[in-house]
Amino acid sequence: MTPSVIENAGDLSGPLRAAVIELLYWLADNDLVMGHRNSEWTGLGPILEADIAFSSMAQDEMGHALAYYQLLHDLGERDPDSLAFVREPREFRCAALVCLQRDDWAFSLVRQFLYDSAEHVRLTHLASSAYQPLASLARKLVGEEKYHLMHGRSWIERLGRATDESRARLAAAMAKAAPHAAGLFEAGPHDALLAQAGILPSERALWDEWRDSIAADLSHAELAMPGRPPVLPPAGRFGLHPADLAPLLEAMQRVYRLDPTAAW
Repeated sequence: MTPSVIENAGDLSGPLRAAVIELLYWLADNDLVMGHRNSEWTGLGPILEADIAFSSMAQDEMGHALAYYQLLHDLGERDPDSLAFVREPREFRCAALVCLQRDDWAFSLVRQFLYDSAEHVRLTHLASSAYQPLASLARKLVGEEKYHLMHGRSWIERLGRATDESRARLAAAMAKAAPHAAGLFEAGPHDALLAQAGILPSERALWDEWRDSIAADLSHAELAMPGRPPVLPPAGRFGLHPADLAPLLEAMQRVYRLDPTAAW
């Protein structure tokens, strides 16, 4: 049976409304935190090209987060500024991979590649989601994510085929990032309902598609494929995060919290 099209926020109710809200928090918080991490390379990139690219991707991710927060606001949640700047770490729903500290450029590059390749897979499916406001937004965002993915792929290939040192640094970065990669596809409490309603395929199905999509890139760079444990323990989608998230949010929220009523 073809899932029913859901035209607007007013047509969502009951468990499905709660499921879409949870999904939107997952999408928004991941992009917001990833954007903040990418922004930490502004002025510090190893070359000007890398500096500009990470700054641009940071701006894109934060813009995507704002759009998801606006969809949440349309569903009765707080306004976007409050969602970004007032919530405590335990209230955020984001994967461990995006929370981890910046580390060196190799780690940030590998993380960006893993994250944006996962985003590209997810947004491609969301573009045909039964929830039309989300589908319409995804069709706009997938174009930007395409360029993020091109950036990551080109650098992974470039450094994977460059020198022994560049390959060793990539391998070390992958070894650190890979254990957290499965968390990008952590199933939420409403995973089956979202799939049944045609909102988004199951996270396990997305994981399988994602691994197929990056296999050739990692093979060319001689990098190991991230594995997935049989069962993922509850983590980011349930508010459980690495300690790295709290100082990131404290820095990001500090100015807003000085005077939430200020007009900028």
